[in-house]
Amino acid sequence: MSFGLPSEFTPRLAFGTLLDGLKAAGEDTRLRLLAVLGEADLTVSDLTEIMGQSQPRISRHLKLLAEAGLVERHREASWVFYRRATEGPNGVLALRLLALLDPADPVLLRDRERLADVRAARAAAAQAYFRAHAEEWGHIRGLHAPEAEVEAAVHAILGGERIETLLDLGTGTGRMLELFGHEITRGLGLDLSPDMLAVARANLERAGLRNCSVRQGDIFNLAMPRDSFDAVIIHQVLHFLDDGARAVREAARVLKPGGRLLVVDFAPHDLEFLRDAHAHRRLGFSAETVEGWMAQAGLEPLAHQALGPERNAAGRLIVSLWLGRDPRKQAAAGAHREVM
Repeated sequence: MSFGLPSEFTPRLAFGTLLDGLKAAGEDTRLRLLAVLGEADLTVSDLTEIMGQSQPRISRHLKLLAEAGLVERHREASWVFYRRATEGPNGVLALRLLALLDPADPVLLRDRERLADVRAARAAAAQAYFRAHAEEWGHIRGLHAPEAEVEAAVHAILGGERIETLLDLGTGTGRMLELFGHEITRGLGLDLSPDMLAVARANLERAGLRNCSVRQGDIFNLAMPRDSFDAVIIHQVLHFLDDGARAVREAARVLKPGGRLLVVDFAPHDLEFLRDAHAHRRLGFSAETVEGWMAQAGLEPLAHQALGPERNAAGRLIVSLWLGRDPRKQAAAGAHREVM
């Protein structure tokens, strides 16, 4: 009889990683925490409500899980969110442990019922925020091509190649993650606004996209290593920034070799009220400007597309799409052919 691990359990784990992880998860509350954090990003307050335990006790268990690498924590203003680890050997271990659990277990079912209550309250708060700002967003949308047309163009220009990992900078409502969520392995959205992140979380949960998450982050200083993503999207964000070139450079830094960057923004316009009423720093960008930023960041500009407004639109905003690629993969392939 063989006691070797079947192939689906690879990659193998170091002895210490496995031992520490099993010790951390080997307690009833911590195993329940790990299970519920595999469903959603949650705060200590959320978890105390779900688990029915005190905040100090929950915080202590989370600390042990985080030290073992089974859960990740990230801060948004005064809040801290926790999530099951998804990367590296610790992420593998967390996933394998949860795969062994019976989803119909009464303890887990009860926790999921309480999680549903937390999600419902979160969704209600997100919708209240969205309703409060829907009029101003709707006004801007009415000045350019319909959202469905823009999204179709985004999907067409970026969806021709397989995307394993996607980063959406300035994710807002998380719509770009929703658009690609069922086609990718992992999606991450970053935004500075906790209110917008609450809206995005509610939308992703409603869409059932467990492979996508959002967190607070600085577009100018991404807390992630080089070569992390197959594709990066900057959708309707650059016109809010003082230094668009810097944002493009930082996005290019985290692209994998051969990875692609898609920028979606407005062409140059003269609608000054957007600067005064909606905090737009820049009134659009020329094709040459964004392509120049991509080239300076070491990317090869691939395509530019412009979408005009509907004929009866009150304004004259043109939505532009720019696609660039990290050239390293192609350069390496060319060098290999020369050697051959």
